[in-house]
Amino acid sequence: MTSPGAARPRDWRDRLPAGARPYVEAAPLAAALLGISSGFGFAMIGATLTTRLAQYGIRKSAVTAFALTFLAYNFKWIWAPLVDTVRIPLLGRYGQRRSWLWFAGLLVMAAVVFLGTADPSTALPVVAAAAILVGVAGATNDIVIDAYRIELLEPRQLGAGAGMHQYGWRVGAASSGALALVLAARYGWSTAYTACVLFALPAMLVGVVMGEPSRRIAPPPPGGLMQAVVAYFSPLAEFLRRKGALVVLVFVLIHKIGDTLANLTLRLLFEDLGFSNDEIAFYDVGVGFVALLSGVFVGGAMYAAWGMKRAVFVSLLLMAVSNFSFAALAAYGHSNLGMAAAIGFENFASGIGGVAVVAYLSALCNLRFTATQYALLSALASIAGRFLTGTTAGGLIESMGYVNFYLLTTLIAFPGVLLYWYMIRSGLADVSLGTAGRE
Repeated sequence: MTSPGAARPRDWRDRLPAGARPYVEAAPLAAALLGISSGFGFAMIGATLTTRLAQYGIRKSAVTAFALTFLAYNFKWIWAPLVDTVRIPLLGRYGQRRSWLWFAGLLVMAAVVFLGTADPSTALPVVAAAAILVGVAGATNDIVIDAYRIELLEPRQLGAGAGMHQYGWRVGAASSGALALVLAARYGWSTAYTACVLFALPAMLVGVVMGEPSRRIAPPPPGGLMQAVVAYFSPLAEFLRRKGALVVLVFVLIHKIGDTLANLTLRLLFEDLGFSNDEIAFYDVGVGFVALLSGVFVGGAMYAAWGMKRAVFVSLLLMAVSNFSFAALAAYGHSNLGMAAAIGFENFASGIGGVAVVAYLSALCNLRFTATQYALLSALASIAGRFLTGTTAGGLIESMGYVNFYLLTTLIAFPGVLLYWYMIRSGLADVSLGTAGRE
């Protein structure tokens, strides 16, 4: 029997370095599993669908137009208030977040199976419709995943949680993307898409194990039409009342334009440079994933040592410069070493940014409106880049070539860097934070 004065037995986490301990706590580990399911849905209409369409001989302008299916992710803030307030029948008794987590997961699984059955060579409009459904279901899944993650994490865990979420997101996107390529080459695209729906399960299991997040602060239920209208716009109104809110929103809108333009066109570059499915799976997915893991680790260390503001600024610089590596690859031509270097640099920079920038966007949220505010912020973060990709990227590549196109994306990335520097100097990066980022 242990005496009252005896020291408690050391937990295995106590033996880890202090900087590593937050990564093995329950909430950050859950954030990683949530990220797996979030990344899988995105990959099914991202690089995986781009490769599939390119292999069917679809024109570049038509392929890049499919980037518009991502707009569901950019307009998810429109129905995000439903996730915050509407109670799902029967499932709702298990909690607002958990019930939506399970419901949205089932929607994504059904939509992905439907996308796999559509044939691009004979029914391209059906493929487009199926991709839109995957986008809507995946965006809905992301709304509740992000809200669940932010409410599950304590403020001190936001950096580690953002890093683990990025680990999970890339595991989900990379693993499902690689699995789809390998299975498609051997059994066809329908089998590939159907097998990948298993990646929706980790988030659903998190809801079972972790329960309803205790930090959730439910907004008051609307009592009538006018109250419903007020409740719908309350998340945006609360954010806009903060000092410098418009500047923050402009930063969120422009900081990822160059990065999004570059990433959504990479599979076209690889296809035109003659890389095989196996080469893409190994170098783009495999090497890129290892580089991302390294970037997330470094990003977590930077966040802990330097704080959020400096970590965000450095990550923005690295992500801007990383686009230049794709211009170099396009100029050099087919090279496995060149592809590994370009993908490695870009994923390393994205890993650092995934910790710092995601933690910053999470910290901007008010816990009363977590789902809606994060949906709005994350949507703004990529809407400009996705819209430009879907409407002009294919034409720009055909008219100016890959080298000049990726040089352009590098230049486009720098206004966001400069604006964030101004936000640091003016103090707006601090005063704009919401309750999710405050102790």
